[in-house]
Order: sequence, then structure tokens, then C-alpha cells
Amino acid sequence: MSQVLWVGVGGFVGSICRFLLIEMIRGWTNGAAFPYWTLAVNVIGCLIIGILSRLAETNALFTPDIRAFVFVGVLGGFTTFSTFSSETMALVRAGDLMSACVNTAAHLLLGFGAVWLGRLLASGG
Repeated sequence: MSQVLWVGVGGFVGSICRFLLIEMIRGWTNGAAFPYWTLAVNVIGCLIIGILSRLAETNALFTPDIRAFVFVGVLGGFTTFSTFSSETMALVRAGDLMSACVNTAAHLLLGFGAVWLGRLLASGG
């Protein structure tokens, strides 16, 4: 039961961090039609999970409770596949197929790239 509580607290923290970062990026982009804010939080989340997963594998840094808090809770609450999907569908419905394709490709390429980069950084190069 304690891991469930850790996941819940982590999700609370991650969701608040996501909200604050999205609002900050929306301000920088003047509410652009392209959802840069969701792309940014998902790529940042991928970079962080890449770093932490590599460290977890090589250094045994995380207890099961801390893993649940960080990986499932915080990072699960911070990143958002459902928002990405909804925003991409909105682009499709608006007839902006090019932006929908760019958004999908950017999430996949930058997300995988960020996980790879995070693991590389955590392994020392």
C-alpha cells in the first residue's frame, strides 16, 4: 500500500510541475497554434527518465518506493501522452495535417533521442 501512496504523491508533484512549465512556455510562445508546451514537457521527461533509468541500472540508487514515486508518479504525472494525442487530433480536425505529422514525428524522434541522450549522459559519455 505504501507504493500506491508514493505514486499518488509523485503524480501530484509531476502534474503541478507540468502545469507550471506548460504555462511558462505558452507565455513564451504567445499561445501559438502548435503545441510546443506539450512537446517540451514530454522531451524533458524523456531526458530525465533516460538519465535516471541508467543511474538506477548501474548504481542501485532507488528503493522500490522511490522508484514508484519518481518513475511512475512524478514522471508519469509530468509527461502526457493523452494531451499529445488530443492536440494532434485537434490539428487533424482543423485540417492542418502537416502540423499533425510534424508534432507526431517530433514527439517520437525527440522523445527517443532524449532518452538515449539521458542514458548517455548518465553513463559518463
